[in-house]
Amino acid sequence: MFTGIVERTARVAEIVRDKGNIHFTLETDIAHELKVDQSMSHDGVCLTIVKVMPEKNRYVVTAIDETLQKTNLGTWETETEVNLERSMLMGERFDGHIVQGHVDQTAVCTAVEETDGSWKFTFRYDQKGGNITVEKGSISVNGVSLTVVDSLPGHFSVAIIPYTYQVTNFHNFRKGTVVNIEFDVFGKYVARLLEQYMEARK
Repeated sequence: MFTGIVERTARVAEIVRDKGNIHFTLETDIAHELKVDQSMSHDGVCLTIVKVMPEKNRYVVTAIDETLQKTNLGTWETETEVNLERSMLMGERFDGHIVQGHVDQTAVCTAVEETDGSWKFTFRYDQKGGNITVEKGSISVNGVSLTVVDSLPGHFSVAIIPYTYQVTNFHNFRKGTVVNIEFDVFGKYVARLLEQYMEARK
């Protein structure tokens, strides 16, 4: 489980395709603190570390075909900047919101607007999955815990402060950038319960 508070970013150093899977080698200054079997969020996707090379500041994760189909990992290239967050520690302050690392779908950035020192990003997503946003609700974009500013069917926007813009890969986003989205887990449960309730009333 994660909080959506990104620790730092990593650089994709190597990509190896293996049948339907892809092995990503990433480079970061915290590689020496990692261990095999550890779960870590990569742009909001929970992946298991399968190899650590601390002498090179590198480690390896594997994305299976299902993950590649639901996320933007298939678009990664060498030098792609990736948001990192290690799993939360019990007893620590909970600064974001509950992020499971289970991406629901991708979204596309449709607008980037600088607003007097901050930035507003607008995204479009496919409504067929039944996912929704609400104004002032929580959402995870590439693993970053954010508050929804504007909410419309199939669209939402978020506001980014300078700190978040600088320490995450949001500074790389442009119109057309594909991102990973995880909708608020509580909202998903409420939506599902309402759906079952309406079905039972038919």
